[in-house]
Amino acid sequence: MTATAFTPRIFSGIQPSGGLTLGNYLGALKRFVEKQDEGIETIYCLVDLHAITVWQEPEKLRQQTREAAAAFMAAGIDPARSILFNQSQVSAHAELGWVLNCVARLGWMNRMTQFKDKAGRNAEQVSLGLYAYPSLMAADILLYHATQVPVGEDQKQHVELTRDIAAKFNHDYGVEFFPAPEPVIEGAATRVMSLRDGTRKMSKSDPSDASRINLTDDADTIAQKIRKARTDAEPLPETMEGLKDRPEARNLVNIYAALSGMTPEAVVGQFAGQGFGAFKPALADLAVAKLSPISAEMTRLMADPAGIDRILGEGAERAEAIARPILERTLDIVGMVRSRRG
Repeated sequence: MTATAFTPRIFSGIQPSGGLTLGNYLGALKRFVEKQDEGIETIYCLVDLHAITVWQEPEKLRQQTREAAAAFMAAGIDPARSILFNQSQVSAHAELGWVLNCVARLGWMNRMTQFKDKAGRNAEQVSLGLYAYPSLMAADILLYHATQVPVGEDQKQHVELTRDIAAKFNHDYGVEFFPAPEPVIEGAATRVMSLRDGTRKMSKSDPSDASRINLTDDADTIAQKIRKARTDAEPLPETMEGLKDRPEARNLVNIYAALSGMTPEAVVGQFAGQGFGAFKPALADLAVAKLSPISAEMTRLMADPAGIDRILGEGAERAEAIARPILERTLDIVGMVRSRRG
């Protein structure tokens, strides 16, 4: 069997560890929705096991998981067309995660830049889970024999690790069982930057709420944050090359492009020579038009938490039907005795 023999399947996930932002929408949700129309099975997961690599208040985690599910659906994910579930309801993720912990090498994990960024100088005090979570992420992907993984640029390294783990497993056991998934990085704003600092990624953990647009923000808040976004005094140039050393300006142009479906080059062409006094109101109007319906739909969905839980449970059952046979075959390959009935 070769990699091309695997049935095309998309898998991706988001941590429900805080309110989702414009960055999550443009870098992930918008593209997840578009993938539903490509004729490939799509599986989307709220990775709550990853969320607890840092402390989470239990009731808040439940609330954030439901809010993230509402955001997926409000953005356009259809639970009838895609599988939408939370990771902890499919125990095969953790089971395969352990097997792959025994395949991954320490040297590979030590190269993961996100761990270094998150742990900082306090690496001895963080959880083992935070260190090892790229191996669980590999399990998330390989558990479904996913062939494509839509991710932001900052997650590309983890998909590359997944390919290394799959290749080593296949080599060690003399099989062609796991595919080599491809990272899918598309769009004008796959890495949305802070509205206060164009050199830093927009983050839900930033202490400044003005640095990001939350998917729960209302229309007035969205418009106000864009009007107050940091820029410079120069007008927009005629080409993107002119924004090379203007990170805040480049970020706003990329956001406009991603929301409008235009290329960044077309955006600067349209607004060339104009200052941000003209560009920001246009961007604010566009953002409100695209995002406020999502916020309103999230509010409607969150009024029925039992309905969200039912959808996640049904999605978990569908995910389990794919994952369990792949896990059991993995355990057979590894050499586990499989004699339990039922």
